[in-house]
Amino acid sequence: MTEQQNNPLHGVTLEAMLTQLVAHYGWDELAEMVDINCFVNQPSIKSSLKFLRRTPWARAEVEKLYLRFLYWQKR
Repeated sequence: MTEQQNNPLHGVTLEAMLTQLVAHYGWDELAEMVDINCFVNQPSIKSSLKFLRRTPWARAEVEKLYLRFLYWQKR
């Protein structure tokens, strides 16, 4: 449990991450930052979550972006 205390992603759902990123950047900018087709063609939270849950490399990219987003929010 102590390992997770310092993990900024602990307790944050993928849906919460994606919702915050879309609210902050919008789909167009998000698609430029992370080259994923589901962010370009008829993007939605539901379809993006489905893809991200099945595609580990894409989820990792979104998590990295979310960590950068958190870092800049704290500054």
